[in-house]
Amino acid sequence: MCDVDKDYELWQKYKHSHDPKIREQLILKYTPYVKYIANRVAMGLPPNVEVEDLYGYGIFGLIDAIEKFEPQRQIQFKTYAQTRIRGSILDELRKLDWTPRSVRQKARQLEKAYVHLENTLGRAATDEEIAEYMKISLEELYEWYKDTRGSFLLSLDDLLYSEDDGVTVGDSVPASDNDNPQNQIEQKELKQMLVKAINALAEREKLVLTLYYYEEMTLKEIGAILNVSDSRVSQLHTKAILKLRAKLSATKKGSKMTGEK
Repeated sequence: MCDVDKDYELWQKYKHSHDPKIREQLILKYTPYVKYIANRVAMGLPPNVEVEDLYGYGIFGLIDAIEKFEPQRQIQFKTYAQTRIRGSILDELRKLDWTPRSVRQKARQLEKAYVHLENTLGRAATDEEIAEYMKISLEELYEWYKDTRGSFLLSLDDLLYSEDDGVTVGDSVPASDNDNPQNQIEQKELKQMLVKAINALAEREKLVLTLYYYEEMTLKEIGAILNVSDSRVSQLHTKAILKLRAKLSATKKGSKMTGEK
């Protein structure tokens, strides 16, 4: 039995009474889910980011979801709340601006290198080609991947709603089924772009994204499957997300230029 059926009466009581005690009951019930999402987000961030802080940011998203959830729509609350909780965490991280400027610059340079070489070669560039283009050694490139881990919130969750577009993850959640049709069309197109970009990745990079985001495995579990270290999995993840950001950025710019003509 799903959450909707099991807790329907409790949700109905709260929506009619807005009783603070019932609200507290709902918050306590779903706090473990906030911790689960916070831990997932933390896996892709630098170690100086405190997981406990992420819990706190996620609680704001949970409370927002509780207030706006419509139980009559017959969907699981966790399904509805997931994007708001994750979005609240990512939005707060953006406000903190915890990524050093030098790291952001490195990530930008890597993105530009991927875009340039893919356009020039007509395919994804290898590490060796990226290093040669950037005039750094292969070892230095691997250090760059390590340094840029977590820059720009490098995750699939953030790709379609980057700060460059002025749209946050939280903003992307429709308040109802009557959300602006144009927004729905644009989001559908962006998701199609992302799927196409993922399919163009190297097999190992695609596998890492699949296991991490869809199978929800940890870096250690993925490393065991690929027979590589946790740091190597992290490197593959960072490289894949940088490639996707570069691909989406180039595609978005191309679409805008076409639309302006």
